[in-house]
Amino acid sequence: MKEIRVHEAVGQILCHDITQIIRGVVKDAKFRKGHVITAEDIPELLKLGKENIFVWENDETKLHENDAAEILREITQGENLSATEVKEGKIELKATCDGVFHVDADKLNALNEVEEICIATLQNKIPVRKNKSVAGMRVIPLVIDKNKMERVKKIAGEVPLMKIAPYKKFKVGLVVTGSEIFHERIEDTFTPVIEAKLKTFGLQVGERRISDDSKEMTSEKISELLNLGMEMILCTGGMSVDPDDRTPAAITSTGAQVVTYGVPVLPGAMFMLAYKGDVPIMGLPGCVMFCSKTVFDLILPRIVTGEKLIRKDFTTLGVGGLL
Repeated sequence: MKEIRVHEAVGQILCHDITQIIRGVVKDAKFRKGHVITAEDIPELLKLGKENIFVWENDETKLHENDAAEILREITQGENLSATEVKEGKIELKATCDGVFHVDADKLNALNEVEEICIATLQNKIPVRKNKSVAGMRVIPLVIDKNKMERVKKIAGEVPLMKIAPYKKFKVGLVVTGSEIFHERIEDTFTPVIEAKLKTFGLQVGERRISDDSKEMTSEKISELLNLGMEMILCTGGMSVDPDDRTPAAITSTGAQVVTYGVPVLPGAMFMLAYKGDVPIMGLPGCVMFCSKTVFDLILPRIVTGEKLIRKDFTTLGVGGLL
């Protein structure tokens, strides 16, 4: 491209969008990339403060910002993401379904280390709704070296950096523990909370069992739900350090493989996750019943997408884990 004075631009091809901003009225491109400038355009360009503009000048070593943005889209747009049309050198990605947003953070950071590259996203592994914007991308200058964009493609590799993992259907079993509830001394107020949280993801409690505080009965109720084909099991209560809090031992005694008991998140430090085969079994501390947001709200969306979590998924929650 080359810079020329506006008065000399008639017949030239504009190589960048020119934006008009009128406060409270409009912020949009008045002239688009590729527009052939006419004599009638000159006064309008001057009103926009453009004494000089950039027009096309063939250079095989450079890419226009719009073309570079398309490359960024290609390397980032994965499953269940749609892209907006390039506008003023920028493209956004939006969710095409409800689910959890995933981004390869290491590769994204490596790309943003490349000078003149800009890719911004939502926080990793958070739930999003359909049509939510999850990422925006552009290059900083109007034109960029082709070699730099080739480096970008090499860093990204073959797999797109971003995707939305959609929610799946699960048969959910619930074990409510506590001798006070088992013997009907008090009302169970935990179940309605769980039902409300599941409803957010289109799920409901399929089977519910009540157990006293004994490890044996709680383990029996969990196994009963497993035999009924439940695909996710939630256990409420008995997760603390009191003598009668035996739910963690009951979950372990079913033969489930424990991923974690205790997480660096507050509220919710006494949370437990184990798997019996592919079935996640969660032990929910009492705070889930009375706090609006706990570790359960961080983990449940990911479980509902079918993601199988490992210990590192929990040990890295400390930064941002004070809810």
